[in-house]
Amino acid sequence: MTRYVQIMEIKTSRIDEVRALMDRMHEENRGTLRSTRALLTADRDRPGHYLSIIEFRSYEEAMEQSNDPVVGGFAQKLGALLDGPPTFYNLDVAQEFEE
Repeated sequence: MTRYVQIMEIKTSRIDEVRALMDRMHEENRGTLRSTRALLTADRDRPGHYLSIIEFRSYEEAMEQSNDPVVGGFAQKLGALLDGPPTFYNLDVAQEFEE
Protein backbone atom coordinates (compact mmCIF):
# COMPACT_ATOMS: atom_id res chain seq x y z
CA MET A 1 0.00 0.00 0.00
CA THR A 2 1.46 3.35 -1.06
CA ARG A 3 1.08 6.24 1.35
CA TYR A 4 -0.49 9.37 -0.07
CA VAL A 5 -0.18 13.11 0.58
CA GLN A 6 -2.51 15.87 -0.54
CA ILE A 7 -1.27 19.44 -0.51
CA MET A 8 -3.78 22.26 -0.76
CA GLU A 9 -2.35 25.67 -1.56
CA ILE A 10 -4.54 28.56 -0.45
CA LYS A 11 -4.44 32.32 -0.36
CA THR A 12 -6.36 34.11 2.36
CA SER A 13 -6.41 37.35 4.29
CA ARG A 14 -8.53 35.59 6.95
CA ILE A 15 -6.02 33.06 8.31
CA ASP A 16 -7.24 33.33 11.90
CA GLU A 17 -10.72 32.28 10.77
CA VAL A 18 -9.25 29.47 8.63
CA ARG A 19 -7.26 28.20 11.62
CA ALA A 20 -10.31 28.34 13.88
CA LEU A 21 -12.35 26.40 11.29
CA MET A 22 -9.58 23.78 10.98
CA ASP A 23 -9.36 23.49 14.78
CA ARG A 24 -13.13 22.99 15.01
CA MET A 25 -13.09 20.40 12.21
CA HIS A 26 -10.32 18.46 13.95
CA GLU A 27 -11.92 18.59 17.40
CA GLU A 28 -15.44 17.69 16.26
CA ASN A 29 -14.23 14.76 14.13
CA ARG A 30 -11.36 13.39 16.20
CA GLY A 31 -11.04 9.66 15.63
CA THR A 32 -13.27 9.54 12.54
CA LEU A 33 -11.01 11.23 9.98
CA ARG A 34 -8.88 8.91 7.85
CA SER A 35 -5.87 11.23 7.65
CA THR A 36 -2.85 10.33 9.76
CA ARG A 37 -1.29 13.80 9.96
CA ALA A 38 -2.18 17.35 9.00
CA LEU A 39 -0.01 20.45 8.80
CA LEU A 40 -0.86 24.04 7.95
CA THR A 41 2.21 25.94 6.80
CA ALA A 42 2.74 29.63 6.02
CA ASP A 43 4.85 30.65 3.02
CA ARG A 44 7.59 32.97 4.31
CA ASP A 45 8.19 34.43 0.85
CA ARG A 46 4.55 35.10 -0.06
CA PRO A 47 2.49 36.60 2.77
CA GLY A 48 -1.11 35.37 2.75
CA HIS A 49 -0.18 32.06 1.04
CA TYR A 50 -0.51 28.80 2.95
CA LEU A 51 -0.07 25.09 2.28
CA SER A 52 -2.18 22.48 4.02
CA ILE A 53 -0.39 19.12 3.96
CA ILE A 54 -2.55 16.09 4.75
CA GLU A 55 -1.07 12.58 5.01
CA PHE A 56 -2.99 9.32 4.50
CA ARG A 57 -2.17 5.61 4.65
CA SER A 58 -3.36 5.29 1.04
CA TYR A 59 -5.01 7.10 -1.87
CA GLU A 60 -8.14 5.04 -1.25
CA GLU A 61 -8.45 6.30 2.33
CA ALA A 62 -7.99 9.86 1.10
CA MET A 63 -10.82 9.42 -1.40
CA GLU A 64 -13.08 7.94 1.30
CA GLN A 65 -12.44 11.01 3.45
CA SER A 66 -12.90 13.33 0.48
CA ASN A 67 -16.36 11.83 -0.17
CA ASP A 68 -17.47 12.21 3.45
CA PRO A 69 -20.32 14.77 3.75
CA VAL A 70 -18.66 16.26 6.85
CA VAL A 71 -15.52 16.99 4.84
CA GLY A 72 -17.64 18.43 2.02
CA GLY A 73 -19.28 20.84 4.46
CA PHE A 74 -15.89 21.83 5.82
CA ALA A 75 -14.58 22.47 2.29
CA GLN A 76 -17.55 24.72 1.53
CA LYS A 77 -17.00 26.77 4.70
CA LEU A 78 -13.26 26.95 3.99
CA GLY A 79 -13.87 28.16 0.44
CA ALA A 80 -15.82 31.14 1.78
CA LEU A 81 -12.71 32.26 3.71
CA LEU A 82 -10.28 32.12 0.76
CA ASP A 83 -9.21 34.89 -1.61
CA GLY A 84 -9.52 32.52 -4.58
CA PRO A 85 -9.86 28.84 -5.40
CA PRO A 86 -7.34 26.45 -3.82
CA THR A 87 -4.77 24.53 -5.83
CA PHE A 88 -4.42 20.81 -5.06
CA TYR A 89 -1.36 18.59 -5.40
CA ASN A 90 -2.04 14.84 -5.16
CA LEU A 91 1.10 12.88 -4.33
CA ASP A 92 2.04 9.25 -3.84
CA VAL A 93 4.91 8.92 -1.36
CA ALA A 94 7.82 7.57 -3.42
CA GLN A 95 10.49 7.66 -0.72
CA GLU A 96 10.83 8.91 2.84
CA PHE A 97 13.65 9.62 5.27
CA GLU A 98 13.27 10.41 8.96
CA GLU A 99 15.92 11.47 11.43
